[in-house]
Amino acid sequence: MLRLSGGQVELLFDEALPIEVRELPEDLAGLDRLLSDPAVLAPVEAAWEVAARGHGRPTIPIERFVRLMVVKQRTGWGYETLVREVSDSLPLRRFCLVALSERVPDESTIRKLCRRLGPDVIEEICRVVIAGALRERRFTPRAARIDSTVVESDVRYPSDLGLAADATRILAREAAKTDALAAADAPRVRDRSRAADRRLRTLNRTLARRTGQGKEAALRLTGEAGGLVARSVGETRRRIARLRQRARGRGAQAKLAAAKRLEELTDRAEKVVGQIARRVAEEKITDRLVSMSDPDARPIRKGKLRQPTEFGSVFQICEITENTRRGARGLIVPAPSTIGSPNESDLLPTTGVELDALGIAPREVALDGGFAPGPVEAHLPDRERTFIAGRQSAGSRRTDRRLAKYRVGAEGRISHLKRRYGAKRSRLKGHYGARTWMAWGILAYNLDTLAIRAG
Repeated sequence: MLRLSGGQVELLFDEALPIEVRELPEDLAGLDRLLSDPAVLAPVEAAWEVAARGHGRPTIPIERFVRLMVVKQRTGWGYETLVREVSDSLPLRRFCLVALSERVPDESTIRKLCRRLGPDVIEEICRVVIAGALRERRFTPRAARIDSTVVESDVRYPSDLGLAADATRILAREAAKTDALAAADAPRVRDRSRAADRRLRTLNRTLARRTGQGKEAALRLTGEAGGLVARSVGETRRRIARLRQRARGRGAQAKLAAAKRLEELTDRAEKVVGQIARRVAEEKITDRLVSMSDPDARPIRKGKLRQPTEFGSVFQICEITENTRRGARGLIVPAPSTIGSPNESDLLPTTGVELDALGIAPREVALDGGFAPGPVEAHLPDRERTFIAGRQSAGSRRTDRRLAKYRVGAEGRISHLKRRYGAKRSRLKGHYGARTWMAWGILAYNLDTLAIRAG
């Protein structure tokens, strides 16, 4: 059952507190005014299943959940730390609308609700916040700067041997969870991760000796690890067949669900086997899998000297500002993204649609050299000047210098999002999780921006 708002927050005990304690700090007071608008929660109500709005176990108040997530994204705390800190802080309790007599929602409740709402709802809340600022004339967009960045997935640096060890370990672990469903005589899935780890350690010792035979040893040991994964895949396929064979009568849905989960993991493991086979044959690998736990993460090369290859998803950041002066701080529209490594211009149509939906037509647009003039003309109409670094002039030399300095601020804004709002690394798995993580970060940034302007 959906609950948009909670119960009584103020208690008789609150009246005995000093006035300094009862008042919110300046930054939280600004956020409180913005989040008190009922329109902020309208996207949640619209996205909630109609049949589940008045039935079932009640959710925690959504207004409380949104405020908790905004605090989490602004501070970088994990779910457990968030619950602990809010429980121990009177200002945070008052901001999150948690009375002194109530418990802060459990971290598992917040985590599950975060994934249930997903990115689309949070992006819609972000649009509501931006539209409200435009409607009330608190913010008048004049210019826009657009750039793309990589949000890293929560994975370690991948290698084929490491993926082989992960695949054998995960298949054995997940198959063991189905022992009670598959019966005692079901095909067993051996855990061959120790054998794969042993080959990984052997390769590390071989490379450390610098004997010049590292490549031959790597191919041989990687091929052996691929054989281990292939045997585990065969055993898991037989376990899946047994589960589906027994999926009759009582408990059939649980067996089918377990079989589906095992099949997803087995497909990923088979992809690892295929990658290893192409690696041994020295063939090109396309659409590489880099993690068993996050199949949507992809290797992305951005030409950075410090980190040539990153693993995650590309997001296009479009910041609209009121001027092009140094230090201009504006609002960020929901960031489009796709699985893989798209070019700058590939995500531009979605950015143009976002601007059109919000009724924003910036007079000046500044872009880096990765954008092609043709797609910019097609998807960002109704502008007076367009500056593309190294490719398209905006008019006079003075205007080009001004917009070049303004465009460089996009790099600083991306760095700001990574340092302050969690955009460096997504802690949620998959592209769906990365979009959810980024949506919360952009929402928190926009709320902070409007609160600073109001203050």
